[in-house]
Amino acid sequence: MPRMPQGKPAGVRCAHLLTDERCELFGRAERPAVCSSLQPSPEMCGASRAHALRWLRALEVATTPPAGPCHRGIIGASHPLHASQGPR
Repeated sequence: MPRMPQGKPAGVRCAHLLTDERCELFGRAERPAVCSSLQPSPEMCGASRAHALRWLRALEVATTPPAGPCHRGIIGASHPLHASQGPR
């Protein structure tokens, strides 16, 4: 990622999000594969932008490497986005 050469840490706004929340790398070779592979679904998007943003934040936390919040017990094992269960 051109503006985030070390990658995007969980919980940090992507430097490539434009003010209207669109990705400036969309359709370009520099766009990370993980971004391209994320496919929206009714479950993810829900009925509102707020729902979608909560889902994405929870996904970030659930996929944070071992030093991250998921492994410190912030998301309990029964949470739908716990690393052992994955997103539903």
